[in-house]
Amino acid sequence: MKHDHRVTSAFVLICSVLFAAGTHAARAASPLMSQHWAVQACEAWNAEPILTDGLIDSEWIKNDAARGYKIIQLYRSDCRESPRAQIRISIEDDKAKCVYGGGVDKELDLNVDYIMYADTGRWKEMGRGEYGPMRGMLFGRLKFEGPKWEAMKNMGPFRKFLLLVGKVPSDVDTCP
Repeated sequence: MKHDHRVTSAFVLICSVLFAAGTHAARAASPLMSQHWAVQACEAWNAEPILTDGLIDSEWIKNDAARGYKIIQLYRSDCRESPRAQIRISIEDDKAKCVYGGGVDKELDLNVDYIMYADTGRWKEMGRGEYGPMRGMLFGRLKFEGPKWEAMKNMGPFRKFLLLVGKVPSDVDTCP
């Protein structure tokens, strides 16, 4: 039986291309504000001392309606049909740690929890640090529901949280 090297070479080339494409797809960024993105945002939260320590020091985390956690839901207002992303923060090891990132799994109590939303372009601007939460809210670029006075007292951590939007890799061209 004769061996045709051209067929073998073509087969190897095709397999290499398919493997590379599969590897690239596995590493591709998730859509901004998707459930998978929220998992990564949760990990990024836990790497930020201004969030993990600062929200303990300010006692932000203690306003939790005796549930042991606070929730932040996020979405892109120009992706109207998309589900919301959610992160849940609890006290763990004397830190305000993100213990869950993903889809909505708990009901909100807007006396203690937050909903934040903006158009994709505005999320990108805030994620790049072009402006913070105060300016975003003042000019209607960032909308949110929840305890506004509490948010006002925590502008430093709030700003750092918005920077996570730019820090966590995401696909901003695709809705979740």
